Amino acid sequence: MARDGTSIRAGKTGFYWDERCFWHAGGNYALTLPLGGLVQPLAAGGLPESPETKRRLRNLMEVTGITADLVMTSAPPASRADLERIHPASYLDEFKSMSDAGGGELGLRTPFAKDGYEIAALSAGLAKQALLDVMEGTVTNAYALSRPPGHHCLPDWPNGFCLMANIAIAIEAAQAAGHARRVAVIDWDVHHGNGTEHIYYDRDDVLTISIHQEKNYPLDTGDVADRGRGKGDGFNMNIPLPPGVGHVGYLEVMDRIVLPALDRFAPDVIIVACGFDAGIFDPIARMLCTAETFGEMTARVMDAAERLCEGRLLLVHEGGYSEAYVPFCGHRVLEELSGSSHKAPDPMAATVAARQPNARFDAFISGLIGEMAQEFGV
Repeated sequence: MARDGTSIRAGKTGFYWDERCFWHAGGNYALTLPLGGLVQPLAAGGLPESPETKRRLRNLMEVTGITADLVMTSAPPASRADLERIHPASYLDEFKSMSDAGGGELGLRTPFAKDGYEIAALSAGLAKQALLDVMEGTVTNAYALSRPPGHHCLPDWPNGFCLMANIAIAIEAAQAAGHARRVAVIDWDVHHGNGTEHIYYDRDDVLTISIHQEKNYPLDTGDVADRGRGKGDGFNMNIPLPPGVGHVGYLEVMDRIVLPALDRFAPDVIIVACGFDAGIFDPIARMLCTAETFGEMTARVMDAAERLCEGRLLLVHEGGYSEAYVPFCGHRVLEELSGSSHKAPDPMAATVAARQPNARFDAFISGLIGEMAQEFGV
């Protein structure tokens, strides 16, 4: 509830996007394999991280009319000062120089074309402005359709399609403005949020929680034993799950681990690294989440935000590579965030329900979740 006793859910939802983010491009890949030798080009070309999942979500929103229930806006790029709170000048200078010269690749699977630097700064700027607007009360909650994504990016080394650490850049800007002292980041992208973890590993003012498929990407990070260091000890939580976890397992993780951790931390704002690659049709992951899974996880986080921080909640788009299915997952999240009556029913609802794990597998996963909950003391 708000201070005046009214429900937070009556507020406004901001949607931050920019056509230029769809223009980020580059890379001679077939999925994640460099072209050459026996690896042939794909007809559609390039990495799984393409503009189509995001553009098709934006198109679906227009067709259903949900845009009428959102505050639709763009934002300025993150400034050099914003970027330097996370990324060293040497990294930014090299990135800018390569971008001006026509593009290239700085890290692992992070290609970009000319103007890639400016587009990455814009992507970070969308997340930054969305967080500032949430903290200042311009909107109640928000969704940033950031592209390129950010949760894998280290301060000086981009990887996993991520060129700038969008969420961390936004957090540091909000803290510099005096808007947020304690921030909780929930990362439900199917890949471990190694960049966000690295940046905040020694700090106790940012709680980082990553729910991910174990040993997917990166192969050597995301272990449950990695809890933080020094002041940050206990403020980093990894929840690695085996392939095949579906709707029931993900909601149990939220209920038994994530929500109690949020209650214990009592954040000023909650940020979700919102990847949809735990979805059942994703080409580079093996989880079985549905559009309804993402909607119900969003509802749970909204309840926590209303209880803990006056509804202040931001979702920042990360991964998710099924061009057909991601738009329905994203739309379901936006329906929940905004309370809109404009719906996009999941056209695959019956078949994804039939493909969920059986009770025996869910019981096995429940046991693993219980072990991790005990490890975390929640």
